[in-house]
Parts: sequence; structure tokens; C-alpha cells
Amino acid sequence: MPREIITIQAGQCGNQIGTEFWERLCVEHGISSDGILEDFATSGNDRKDVFFYQADDDHYIPRSILVDLEPRVINNIIESPYGNLHNPENIYLSNDGSGAGNNWASGFSQGERVFEDILEMLDREADNSDSLEGFNLLHSIAGGTGSGLGSFLLERLSDRYPKKLLQTYSVFPNNEDSSDVVVQPYNSLLALKRLAKNADCVMVLDNAALTRIVADRLHIQNPNISHTNQLVSTVLSASTMTLRYPSYMNNDLASMIAPLIPVPKCHFITTAYTPFTSNNAETAKVVRKTTVLDVMRRLLQTKNKMVSTTPTKSSCYISILNIIQGDVEPTEVHKSLLRIRERRIAQFIPWGPASIQVALTKKSPYLQTQHRVSGLMLANHTSIASLFNRTLLQYDRLRKRNAFLDLYRREPIFADGLDEFDDSRDVVADLISEYRACESENYLKPTAT
Repeated sequence: MPREIITIQAGQCGNQIGTEFWERLCVEHGISSDGILEDFATSGNDRKDVFFYQADDDHYIPRSILVDLEPRVINNIIESPYGNLHNPENIYLSNDGSGAGNNWASGFSQGERVFEDILEMLDREADNSDSLEGFNLLHSIAGGTGSGLGSFLLERLSDRYPKKLLQTYSVFPNNEDSSDVVVQPYNSLLALKRLAKNADCVMVLDNAALTRIVADRLHIQNPNISHTNQLVSTVLSASTMTLRYPSYMNNDLASMIAPLIPVPKCHFITTAYTPFTSNNAETAKVVRKTTVLDVMRRLLQTKNKMVSTTPTKSSCYISILNIIQGDVEPTEVHKSLLRIRERRIAQFIPWGPASIQVALTKKSPYLQTQHRVSGLMLANHTSIASLFNRTLLQYDRLRKRNAFLDLYRREPIFADGLDEFDDSRDVVADLISEYRACESENYLKPTAT
């Protein structure tokens, strides 16, 4: 029985990533842009119904909810070749269309007003599922809608569906460059509190690392949003591959997430992918010989990781799951793991098993790739704390000057004071100290009181 997953796309970033994701899924399952199964795709042994369901006329509709507070991006989706793919009843656009103005508090407050309409869509999709496993939220944490409305949805979903998994694909802002959004640190911190407390698993995607990969690995000099979104859709599709083309292991979300997150608080996952290819760049179409060892070794290299972190000497992996796609023999995997262990390429926590888990999955027969083997690494690494620390430092710099706080005081959540900021800061600081504590071999020993 398939374990269905409902995808929620919130805000500009979430909907742009979602568009690329659904386009890729359609190609991988042999579904046309109108949702009709192609003639050549009738004999597949894939599970389309994890992410799609069939309408009365047998065309496929994504299990997705599209939400935005301003209409531009969703209107572009509706007018695109894939405009007829989505169920129009599952698209929510705010009536006034003014957006959240890159203000977390505005997005959160509007969430209270519009939640009933969105909840009705979510309940309808949940009731339409035979065995709903959970929700995927695609959003960015730096702006207003994806960050604020996304936070509100996370809070309400965890209350309403406490036994369902809540997984997010969260795009973190580029902290290395100056941003168009001056209040980005405020928005990020407030969203991080909800990601820490309400989500079961957060796939961290960092704009700085994505831009660097597009420039360095795909050799595109002036990367734009569509290039980075294509990378994100590759990660989304590869991380769900074992659910859609199931094998004997890791064929549902819980069995993938459980080994990655031994400690519930530390549920922020970094990703890496190799080899990178892009249809948009001729220079990225270089074909080389790929072996399992080559792919697994490259996945551990910093340049292929989609998060910019600053590891220290004590930083280590809590867990690693490699999803290897392609025509691979299990003996190849075993030999590769032995070689990696001999060379001590990956440093693991001192209090847990020092092993890389591997899930083998088939490639889509309908998507032609030049490489025999490709791999995605999902890793829980303690250096993710440095990303949160950067957000805290930027927040402290703004807060010390009490800069731009009037924008937030106008909203009901901050009407009685700025306690929400202080509480969010405490939650993120606690998260950082938890990750640092994981590096100690005494982590599991009870502390004396």
C-alpha cells in the first residue's frame, strides 16, 4: 500500500521550487504536462500514487497545495505548459494580493485569517488518501509568506495531524552577501523556532552553497534562480526516489528519516549530490566514468554539499544515508564502504555507530541520463550549528540597534511586546548547544544533578 505524501508550496520560493519538482516527477513517471500517462509509460513498476492521484478521467493530479499571498508566481504556473496539471481547488491566493512584504509577522498574522480555507484543502487531500504518511513543506525562511505563513502552517499541522510526519525543504538565505531583505535575520530566526519545535525533519538548502555549486560545478558564470531551483528539484526528486521506485528497504518516509535522526531535537539534514548535470548549460554535460566508490567519495567532499557550514576539528557526522541510483551491484557498495572506512574519510560521533547507510534505487526508465551511477547524500552533521550561529549573530547585530522593529510591532503577535523574538533566540541557541553536545563522547551519560 502506498504511503501518500501531500506537498505544500508556500510563497514565491516554495512555488518556484515546486514547479521544477512536479515537472521532473512528470518526466520520471512518463506523465504529460496535462497529467495524461504517455503511451510508452504503461508498464512501469513505479508508485505514482505516493505523489499523484487519478481523476475520474484517469489523468494524474499532484497531491499538492499551492499557497501564496501575492499572485505573480502562481499566475505564472497557471499560464505555463504545466498549468492544467494542478487541481484548481488546491490553489490559494489571498484576495487582496498584497503579499506579506518580506515580513514574517505579516505572513504569520495573515495565516490566522486564511487558515480555514487552506485547512479545508488539506483535509480534503488527507481524506482522499488511503494511508497518508505525512506532509512536505517547500518554502524559504528569509521572506514573508514562506517564512511567516509557513511557520503558521507548521504549528497548526503539528496540532491537527500529530501522528503524521512533517518534513520541510527549507531554503536558507545567503548570509555571505548583502540581501535585498534587510529584516532577513529576524524572519529566519522566527521561522527557525518553528522548524526546531514543529517539524520532524528539515532538509536544509542554503542559497550561498547552491549559487556556488552552479558557478563551480556547472560552470555557469551568472547563475539565476532557475539554475538553483533545478538543483533543488534534483535533490527533491532523488530524496523521494526510494518512495516512488521502491526496493526492499527505505520505501517509506519513516524508514528513511528514523535512522537519520537518532536524537529528535537534531533533525536538520544537509544534502549533497553528484554528478551534477544541467540541461541549461552545455559545459555541465561532461560525461565521465562513474563508479559507486567515486560517487560515495565525492558525496563526502565539501564542494558537493548544498549547505555552507564552517566545520571545527570536533565536528562530526551523527548519521549518513546515501541514496545510490543506477545499475549497481551490492558487492560494489560493500567494497566502497570498506575503502571509505579504511581511509577514515568521514568522522562520526563517538557515542553511536560509525556507519554509512546505503539505499539502492532504480533510475526512471523514462529519463535519459548520461551517467551510470548518481548519488544523493542525506547527512546529519554537527557543523550545521555554524549556519544557525551565523543567523544568531546577524539577528543580535540588528536587535542591538532595535532596527526595523516597528514593522513587527504593527502585527498582533508582537502587540504586547517582543517576547517572541527572545523566545525564538533561546530556542535557536539551545539547538546550537545540543548539536555541540553531540560531539562529546559523554553525550548519552546522565548529567549529575
